[in-house]
Amino acid sequence: MSDFGRADVEILDLKTVFQGYFRIDRYRLRHRHFDGSWSTPMMREVFERGHAVAVLPYDPVTDRVVLIEQFRCGAYAAGYDNPWLIECIAGIIGDGEEKEQVARRESEEETGFVPTSLVLAGDFIATPGGSSETCRLYCAVGDLSAVGGTHGLAEEHEDIRAFTLSRAEAYDWCRDGRINNAMAVLAIQWLMLNYTSLT
Repeated sequence: MSDFGRADVEILDLKTVFQGYFRIDRYRLRHRHFDGSWSTPMMREVFERGHAVAVLPYDPVTDRVVLIEQFRCGAYAAGYDNPWLIECIAGIIGDGEEKEQVARRESEEETGFVPTSLVLAGDFIATPGGSSETCRLYCAVGDLSAVGGTHGLAEEHEDIRAFTLSRAEAYDWCRDGRINNAMAVLAIQWLMLNYTSLT
C-alpha cells in the first residue's frame, strides 16, 4: 500500500455542473504517480448524493434476517428485467444526524423494526470511480417476530416490502444472484463470518 495522501492531489478547478435531487461536481486535477511524477491534468465528474447508513437486522434466537424489496430507477436504467431489488435497510445521513440515529430511524421507517443493539460492520465507499458516497454498515440485533408488510414514507415515494428469511437462505440468494446489489451482498457475507458472536 502506498503512502499517498490528499497532499498528492492538486485541484486545479472545481465547479458544480448540475444541482437537482443530487449534485454533480466537475474536477480538473492532477495527482502523483507511483514513480513520484505528476499526472497531466484531467477532468473527472463526481456524483454527490450524500453519505449513507445501511442496516441488516438479525435475530440470533431464530437465525433470521430482515431484507426489503423496492423499485430502483437505477436498476431500470441499467436494463434489469426486474428493477425491484432485494436490499438492506438504508438511508442518507441528514445534516447534524448521527449515524446510529439514522440506522434506528430507517429501520423503523422501512420495516417497523426497532433494534435492541447495533453492531458496527464497517465503513465502505460505494463507487469510488465516480461518486463520493460512503456507507456505514450496521448489523441490528433484535426480535424480528413482528416484522413484515409494506412500509416507507409516502412523501419520499417509498413502497417498501419488508420480509424475513433464514440467514442460510439469504446467503443462498446471494450465491444464486437473487440478491444482486453490493451492500446487501457485503452485509450478508459479513453476517456469515460473524453471526456466532452476536447475541
